Amino acid sequence: MDWFTTLNYIWIAVALVTFLSLVFTKIRAPYGRHTAKGWGPMISNKWGWFWMELPAFLVFPLLAIFGPREKDVLSWILIGMWTFHYFNRTLIFPFRLKTKGKKMPLTIPLSAIFFNGMNGFLNGYYLGFIAPSDEPWLRPIVLLGISLFFIGFTINYITDQKLIALRKNNSGYQIPRGWLFEKISCPNHFGETIEWTGFAIAAGSLPAATFAIWTFCNLAPRALNHHEWYKENFEDYPKTRKAFVPYLW
Repeated sequence: MDWFTTLNYIWIAVALVTFLSLVFTKIRAPYGRHTAKGWGPMISNKWGWFWMELPAFLVFPLLAIFGPREKDVLSWILIGMWTFHYFNRTLIFPFRLKTKGKKMPLTIPLSAIFFNGMNGFLNGYYLGFIAPSDEPWLRPIVLLGISLFFIGFTINYITDQKLIALRKNNSGYQIPRGWLFEKISCPNHFGETIEWTGFAIAAGSLPAATFAIWTFCNLAPRALNHHEWYKENFEDYPKTRKAFVPYLW
């Protein structure tokens, strides 16, 4: 087994250990509604989001584009999908937030910089240096993956819009109503998991699968945290809602 494959498997193992730790210890990462003191210096919530997403926005396309492997149509499609997502997450989403004066511990963006940098490296290095060339893109499996990616992105984006709208005039947290919120507490996390699962299906690579696994292992516990938080803070929170997957979980 070569070093790159080994690194992917190690990163998957870290994801699974992280998932089990977060689910069974019920640790809540201290940002957003779970922000807590005692985690060190604090920085602006908006700039924290910017800096934590920036490595993925830069590392993947730089490696994928400037790596020596000849790019085929599928390569450019994957580069476009990745850049499309992280352009929104890095340059648009943070500055749409209506959370004036809100802060997060510096430890959160610092750890996320490593996390996003690693995922960007694995996928960018593979696409720029290792992946076989001339992979046909006009195949049902690739089209399925692309479709799931944009379905997931749309779910994530619409959810962000609805949550941001609830915070007009810097008002406090409220119970989201309507749309997928009637089924689950966190459609944004559900949508992003679908998105990167679609990317992995379209890419058909180990690093893309690694990132999809990490997305689930990171966001599913976060959705459970949000779900429990809603129930703790709103006595009238709908009892039929699930946390992460409609009707199931």
